[in-house]
Amino acid sequence: MNLTAVSTIYAFEMRRTLRSLMQSVVSPVLSTALYFVVFGAAIGSRIPQIEGVSFGAFIVPGLIMLTLLTQSVSNASFGIYFPRFLGTIFEVLSAPVSFLEIVIAYVGAAATKSIVLGLIILATATLFVPIRIEHPLFMILFLVLTSVTFSLLGFIIGIWADNFEQLQFVPLLVVTPLTFLGGSFYSITMLPPFWQTVSLFNPVVYLVSGFRWSFYGQADVNVYLSLAMTLLFLGICLAITWWIFKTGYRLKT
Repeated sequence: MNLTAVSTIYAFEMRRTLRSLMQSVVSPVLSTALYFVVFGAAIGSRIPQIEGVSFGAFIVPGLIMLTLLTQSVSNASFGIYFPRFLGTIFEVLSAPVSFLEIVIAYVGAAATKSIVLGLIILATATLFVPIRIEHPLFMILFLVLTSVTFSLLGFIIGIWADNFEQLQFVPLLVVTPLTFLGGSFYSITMLPPFWQTVSLFNPVVYLVSGFRWSFYGQADVNVYLSLAMTLLFLGICLAITWWIFKTGYRLKT
């Protein structure tokens, strides 16, 4: 393992975040505060509790998961797309750095940003509502697995995209709608039976449910099923990434 190369790429990506601190950190935190104002005050006054948890506290795991998913995809996709766009990716590919080391550096940096941002939002949420974390180890596990998985997805999107429109297509038209429909702001048990069944085909439901269970011990689906689905999605992303580097898809041309 070429740790020098990994740490160099990793440090470069992390410095890029510091150069765009307003967009990378401040903007998501302000958006979270607005969610609490709108959902917590306006809707929370009409829905005092869900399964024994105040509505404001209930949506905290969903808000963190929404940020994790969107920021992981965005950070990783932009991180690998710009070297392709500028042509500097060929310098990386021609260097004595393995494909595994490249993935670890880019995906690791994107996942780190998302995890830090998720923790900042968690700290911000405590200013608005009382929060308890019944299973902190599971909370950290879901936090890390989700960040890494969707950073890998973003990495794949960044390699696939030919322009900025394609770069935004999946996060805006796929990831964000699935997150909003994945029980981030409600329990799927509140839906009619037919729509509950339909919701189970949404992979984000398992991520949000497992993450919320780590907070309040309540879940829409079994927590181990949530964990298995997360690992399955991670495995699929790893397989696609391996295929990309094995074939040189969009990297050698």
